[in-house]
Amino acid sequence: MPSPLRKVLCVGLNYRAHVAESAGREVPENPRIFARLADTIIAHGAPLWRPVNSTHFDYEGELAVVIGKPGRRIPAAHALDHVAAYTIFNDGSLRDYQKHSVTAGKNFPGTGPLGPWLVTADELPNPAALTLETRVNGERRQHAKTSDMILSVPQLIEYISAFTPLAPGDVIATGTPEGVAHARKPPPWLVPGDVVEVEISGIGILRNPVVAEPA
Repeated sequence: MPSPLRKVLCVGLNYRAHVAESAGREVPENPRIFARLADTIIAHGAPLWRPVNSTHFDYEGELAVVIGKPGRRIPAAHALDHVAAYTIFNDGSLRDYQKHSVTAGKNFPGTGPLGPWLVTADELPNPAALTLETRVNGERRQHAKTSDMILSVPQLIEYISAFTPLAPGDVIATGTPEGVAHARKPPPWLVPGDVVEVEISGIGILRNPVVAEPA
């Protein structure tokens, strides 16, 4: 059965503290957009594959926006009218690959948990009023308010819809806050046996066990 996902568009460097922990980076004036392939996305509770290619496997907890109303060149003032729901995303990243190719580092199979469910936009009228926390084996690694985003959900929808039409079911991952593994010394890379939880207030907890990629 084909995936119902048409587009998964992700935003990089959208929290100031995350920009600060990423050595040599400047606060972007415009969104840093990259695409996720639909076959990299997995469900809540599914095994999160640590690829055989690399041990530099990182977590990135994020608020995800699910589009409900199609549109092109959507003004920010009306952008939330196009949102059907919100959910949680963990942008599993291979940091050594990402250094030479963001597309490669972000698109290994089985590295993009999404869920655990959809919370409709009427239940979360203000996506800038949420708290995000990522835990690995119960240890808190990330904690931030979505109000800390550099570019808000409406601004992201306006920018993205300027270059590509948005359709129902499209997903926008809004970026991760500080606390990722690659910024720590030594980096606590994800290994088989770890359990990653991303919790967002009003939505729930996305939980996935890390396993070695099947041979």
